[in-house]
This record gives sequence, C-alpha cells and structure tokens, in this order.
Amino acid sequence: MKLEEFNYDLPQELIAQEPLKKRDHSRLLHVDKATGDYRDDIFKNIGHYLRPGDTLVFNDTKVLPARLYGHRPQKEEAIEVLLLKEKKKDCWECLVRPGRKMKEGQEIIFSDQLRGRVTEVLESGSRLIDFSYEGVFLEIIDHLGAMPLPPYIKKDLKEKDRYQTIYAKNIGSSAAPTAGLHFTQALMEEIKAMGVDILFVTLHVGLGTFQPVRAENIEDHHMHEEVYFVSPQVAQKINQKKSQGHRILAVGTTSLRTLEAATNAQGLLEAGHGSTDIFIYPGYTFKMVDGLITNFHLPESTLLMLVSAFSSQEIIKRAYQHAIEAKYRFFSFGDAMFLE
Repeated sequence: MKLEEFNYDLPQELIAQEPLKKRDHSRLLHVDKATGDYRDDIFKNIGHYLRPGDTLVFNDTKVLPARLYGHRPQKEEAIEVLLLKEKKKDCWECLVRPGRKMKEGQEIIFSDQLRGRVTEVLESGSRLIDFSYEGVFLEIIDHLGAMPLPPYIKKDLKEKDRYQTIYAKNIGSSAAPTAGLHFTQALMEEIKAMGVDILFVTLHVGLGTFQPVRAENIEDHHMHEEVYFVSPQVAQKINQKKSQGHRILAVGTTSLRTLEAATNAQGLLEAGHGSTDIFIYPGYTFKMVDGLITNFHLPESTLLMLVSAFSSQEIIKRAYQHAIEAKYRFFSFGDAMFLE
C-alpha cells in the first residue's frame, strides 16, 4: 500500500491549539461501518451510542511533564531537554536543543535541586544524561517540567492537567492518550449507571507516535515499541464479556493497540507486562475490539492507517472530508469520532 493513499488536505485553522473549556463539549462524529452513515453530535451524548453490557477500555497512563529548560554553567542561553526513556536509575535518553552545544561531559543546570551531565551522544543524535538531585526525582520533574505537547500545537498550555485524562494514574508517557481527554467524571458515572463496564489497561505512549511514516510502501515502515500492562482481573473480565457476545470498545488507539497486541490466536486477552510494536493498517483482522472512540489523526500517520483498517479507507476518507467541511477541530485537542 502506498503512503500517498493516506494523505488529505487539512486547513491549518482546523488544527486545535487549545482544549475547550469543558472536556465533554467537543463535537462527536458517529460513523457506522455497516451502513457507512455518519452523524454529527456532541461528546457528552456518547452514551446514546452505548448499550448495557458494553465494556469501555481506557488507557490510564499519565504524561510525564518531560520538557525541561536549563543552562550550561556560566551561560545564559537556554537549553531544552526532553526526557524520552529512563535507561537505568537516574540516567535518561533525552532530546536536546541546541544539541551541538551539549557534548559528552557537558553539565546542565535546571534548578538548585536538579542538574544533569551528558554521558554519551547516541547515533540517533539523542543524549544520555545522568541526573543528580535533592529530593524525589519525579516530584521535581512534575514541578519544573512542561508538558511535551505535539509539534503542531504552537500555543502554550495554561493548565498542565488539560493534557492529562481525569483518570491518569501510571506515569510514563511522552504524550497523552487523547481520546480520553473528552471524558469527565460525571460522564463516566453516567455511562456506568447505564450498565456499561469501565476497565483500564496501561500503555506508555512514546514520542514515536508523532514520527512521520517515510516509507513509500507503508509495509516497510517499522513501528516504535511501547510498554503495556494488562492486569489478570481486567483480562478475565474482558474475556468473559467477549465470550458472552458483548462489545469491547477501545477508548483511543493506544487502548486498541494494547488489546490487539495482548490477544492471542485463540482470541483470548492475556494478562501481563509486555512491549508491542504492532502496526495496524488495512488488511488487519481485529481479534478483540468491536468499537473505537478516537480523535482525528494526521495525514499519512500510522494512526490514520489504523482507523482506516478499522472502518475502511473509503468510509474514513468520506468521514474526514465531512469533518473538514463541517469545520471539526483536529488532532490532540480536537473533536472525536466513534467508529462502530
């Protein structure tokens, strides 16, 4: 399959630069695969499309405020450091700007409590940085750090928690599972009262989620790897619901990728820790997920390929064209779709 098949023209003004004041006031485009029909709605009405016995599966990962600003000793120029992955205790792989100034052995000062030293420059251009600090590292980062917003968001985020889901629990992501940003506590309680089960898995979202696909043939693209966890209780409950013929609905592509990666050839969800580089594109046969709540995704992205596999390329193309004409808001802080 060719990369150009997943391109579309998006007016810049439709890229949402900030969240709405009320999370569940986003717009919702309901898309029915069976008929190809779509309907415009408001997200707080998501319950209209659910039924008793459904299971909604959320990703409870929490975003690390991983963007830090510091300076070299006796220098005023700001150095930006983005934490990517902890390689060992207090040693992180980081993206650094400007990178040319951060050679091996270079020290960087973030605050009186936090300093770092470059120990290695990797082939990819990222750096290994050893951190020294006074106190609890994650608490310091939570205080000093800024949210690692996607590159297409140019506006500063005034409230950090608006790039977190209300149920975020397990810290470790470089990006938010954005489909979950639309849910409020009241909405989740309303859904539960309908007889819909709410369950949680964890997948820590990596910055690779923003990496463009460069391969002309999409089958040649290699997906980044992400760590996930499914508890035994959640696996048992989902397998039970599936065996009873109830729908399993993923809130976000990260929940979907977790469920599909952890489901075995017999169609049973397996509990445990794992890592996945599952790449879902048209032709994929879904083993577990019956419905997907998701945002609108970038042209030529792996996430657009995933939703095209879930519905169909033709249905998604028409739905996206309708969303553009109806001036839906796109990407991380944008509106949502419910794909059945």
